[in-house]
Amino acid sequence: MSLRGYVCVVTGAGGFLGQRMVRLLLEEEKLAEIRLVDKRVQPQLREQRNYDQNKTKVSVFEGDIRDGDFLRKACRGASVVFHIASLIDVIGAVDYSELYGVNVKGTQLLLEACIQENVVSFIYTSSIEVAGPNPNGDPIINGTEDTVYTCSLKFPYSRTKQEAERRTLQAHGEVLQNGGRLATCALRPMYIYGEGCRFLLGHMADGIRNKDVLYRTSAQEARVNPVYVGNVALAHLQAARSLGDPQKRSDIGGNFYYIADDTPPVSYSDFNHVVMAPLGFRIQEKPMLPLRLFYLLCFLLEILRVMLRPFVRIVPPINRQLLTMLNTPFSFSYRKAQRELGYAPRYTWEEARRRTIEWLASQLPKERERIRA
Repeated sequence: MSLRGYVCVVTGAGGFLGQRMVRLLLEEEKLAEIRLVDKRVQPQLREQRNYDQNKTKVSVFEGDIRDGDFLRKACRGASVVFHIASLIDVIGAVDYSELYGVNVKGTQLLLEACIQENVVSFIYTSSIEVAGPNPNGDPIINGTEDTVYTCSLKFPYSRTKQEAERRTLQAHGEVLQNGGRLATCALRPMYIYGEGCRFLLGHMADGIRNKDVLYRTSAQEARVNPVYVGNVALAHLQAARSLGDPQKRSDIGGNFYYIADDTPPVSYSDFNHVVMAPLGFRIQEKPMLPLRLFYLLCFLLEILRVMLRPFVRIVPPINRQLLTMLNTPFSFSYRKAQRELGYAPRYTWEEARRRTIEWLASQLPKERERIRA
């Protein structure tokens, strides 16, 4: 089903996935309007008409996602909301109140705005981290939406994303002001990579400082299945098309879907090497410390952080929860999204890797210059 004539709202439109989503919508659909919602929208995004062959109206809404009146204005007359905006933090750099305010309260306010403004479809960008891994590091290999897994989430980020996902799915079927019904679903992408990925840039910068040797924080056997940003955007579009289909709407609504592609399973550290080796980077054969000693060091840093909290705030670059995530085999299948949403990865692993390497190559001189300065 096409979204022809729809008014679509994209929150987090200035971010990594948000920009790709906007571009895909302008390239693929004959929309009446697309609304770019973010705290700040970069000047180049205001010129998105350059991508658009169908002269879709592009509107910019700059504001705070915790502002209900602002969200109602952004949603007025819209048909579909792609809720991509969130705060991401796995090292404890952001206060929990800030994470909760943006990730949970912002989502709740946006759902309420959709109900008040009669938006019929809501697609929430969740995260693989709402599934785990648990503190024990119990593995999942090629898991599905039906995989049973006992998990007590430790990351504040994971907990807020899980709560926002729960509220989104719970809102499926809510009665709109005009008597219609809201349909919602959530997508759980694996670790997203591709052009614009700030995490890859961060690892590259660390490698430059370490004489072009990438740090190893993951054991080789701790395989995960990253997913290319272009395929994640496509999954969102397919979800919107499916929710717009009266025959599929009731079956899909209220469900979550894992989103992956055919990127080969590999550890987080080895994935960094796969996309940076062509640029001349090597990787440590083993972590700097044995894993158990690494955990102990993280524990001591956490104690130090608590002791110093009344006087100074320190944020260690790694903690026990992050170390567990980096060293737990945790991979999932996208077959349910394929069956029910009609999702099929558009970009092969070879093309996704090539595009990512080309982008990293374009950033490398800037990173070297920045670090030298």
